[in-house]
Amino acid sequence: MRTLVSPSQLRSPRGKAIYWTVFTIVAVAFTAAFVFPLLWLVLGALKSATELATVPPTILPKSPDFGTYAEAWDFMSLAHFFLNTIIVVIGAWLVQLAVDVPAAYALSKLKPKLGNVVLGLMLATLMLPTSAVLVPTYLTITDVPLLGVNLVNNPLAIWLPGAANAFNIYLLKRFFDQIPGELIEASTLDGAGPIKTMVRVVLPLSRPVLGVVSILSIVTAWKDFIWPLLVFSDPQAQTLSVALQRFAPDTPINLILAGLVLASVPTIVLFLIFQRNILAGLTAGSVKG
Repeated sequence: MRTLVSPSQLRSPRGKAIYWTVFTIVAVAFTAAFVFPLLWLVLGALKSATELATVPPTILPKSPDFGTYAEAWDFMSLAHFFLNTIIVVIGAWLVQLAVDVPAAYALSKLKPKLGNVVLGLMLATLMLPTSAVLVPTYLTITDVPLLGVNLVNNPLAIWLPGAANAFNIYLLKRFFDQIPGELIEASTLDGAGPIKTMVRVVLPLSRPVLGVVSILSIVTAWKDFIWPLLVFSDPQAQTLSVALQRFAPDTPINLILAGLVLASVPTIVLFLIFQRNILAGLTAGSVKG
């Protein structure tokens, strides 16, 4: 295998010193780039509004006030908006699984005519910027075709447009492709139909990728801002990200920072708990064994 540095150079004392020096510098730089904004957010919430406005800014708070988080929770009624967000996230997750899993299974195992064309058209949607489809999608949910209903201020306005996620379908299909066809044939010989085979054979073998798709769906729905801002005009129906933006002009900056920290905690904890599952699921099925 050709590399920029030969193995013999890496084994030499000088090569080892250079390698570990460069590796340490790069690792520290990338870690600082990702951790510093979060650290600044957490420490900023512990400062007073006056201290946050001082120039030059202080790094560590002079008098840390952990009560800021409780004050932000009560002042902005974050419990209500947390509940709104949880409802939206759970619904988006379930709807995506209900649509994406059968779609990926059909493309992978049922081999429909023009299946590759359909998959290609789905993947082509990933090339479109989100802003390009905001207006047509909004017009659709304000007057749903055939039904003629308006879904503004309804969680369905979040769930339905995001149901068919091209990336999730592609990820699931890639995993399903690696499931041996003999298992599908054996299930068919036992009298199981396509749906029964999917539920009893394919899904139990697909837990890693289902976990990844679930986490991606949950995190995406939790942090989404633009679309909930458009479809939730009623302040009481808004999600956490939209509510924090609405409170920002009339709320002390330290309380806004505390609210942002509280809003970030669930997704950070989710990632820390399932980071190994995410990496395992993303690489599962990528190499034939």
